[in-house]
Amino acid sequence: MTDANLSERALPTLYIVPTPIGNLADITQRALEVLANVDLIAAEDTRHTARLLSHFSISTKTFALHEHNEQQKAAALINRLQQGQSIALVSDAGTPLISDPGYHLVTQCRDAGIRVVPLPGACAVVTALSASGLPSDRFSFEGFLPPKTKARQDTFRDLADDPRTLIFYESPHRIRDSLADMLAVLGPERRVVLARELTKTFETIHGAPLGTLIEWLNEDPNRLKGEMVLLVAGHRADKNALPQSACRALGLLAAELPLKKAAALVAELYSVKKNALYKWGLENL
Repeated sequence: MTDANLSERALPTLYIVPTPIGNLADITQRALEVLANVDLIAAEDTRHTARLLSHFSISTKTFALHEHNEQQKAAALINRLQQGQSIALVSDAGTPLISDPGYHLVTQCRDAGIRVVPLPGACAVVTALSASGLPSDRFSFEGFLPPKTKARQDTFRDLADDPRTLIFYESPHRIRDSLADMLAVLGPERRVVLARELTKTFETIHGAPLGTLIEWLNEDPNRLKGEMVLLVAGHRADKNALPQSACRALGLLAAELPLKKAAALVAELYSVKKNALYKWGLENL
């Protein structure tokens, strides 16, 4: 370890340490050094982290910090930091805070003037996006989808006109229902990529129009297993097509107002042609 690194270790610091999302060889040398040299490791699941530490012969003590206790336990960790200790924050896999615990601790550390150092490393979002074949210049990570059908469909409706690549996490037992809800809102032609078991033996990254992807998924029960990332192509508007959000607004207003009046109001709100809206309303409402 260099003199600069030794000096850095002397300062009380919260380190944000990514851990492998599957393949243990993906951990960085810097991450191993930090985990071996801090005073304490705050872990989402201490039993899970113990296996990782044992694999690399690291004996640093661990402290449980998860979604159910983070707000209560953050103060105890900050007290340790203020006493001069350094702490590494890890989740079960990937980069902490990305749909994992850590937000409250990091926020409180920054409010208290405690040094926070992030390490680069594994993250399923970026790993999946880089190999998806979908545009990566602009994207939106939306985290885990809601567990209930109505909330999921509302989420898809809210994002239906978004031009960015959309990224979601999903669990194996909900993947079919989520794709069915996506199909109901976005239609069968929207391109979707399913990335599962990233960096592991049975890694699969498969993209297709949504209707075809659902058929492919149902062909083999093994395709329903493992941690999953869903990547959805952004909306590509036809110049002559009306935004789905405008059509939804017209449907709501037309239930209370004459169609012509409703079309005029929605046209002004969404900067679209009134006649096109009125025609759409006559054909669809």
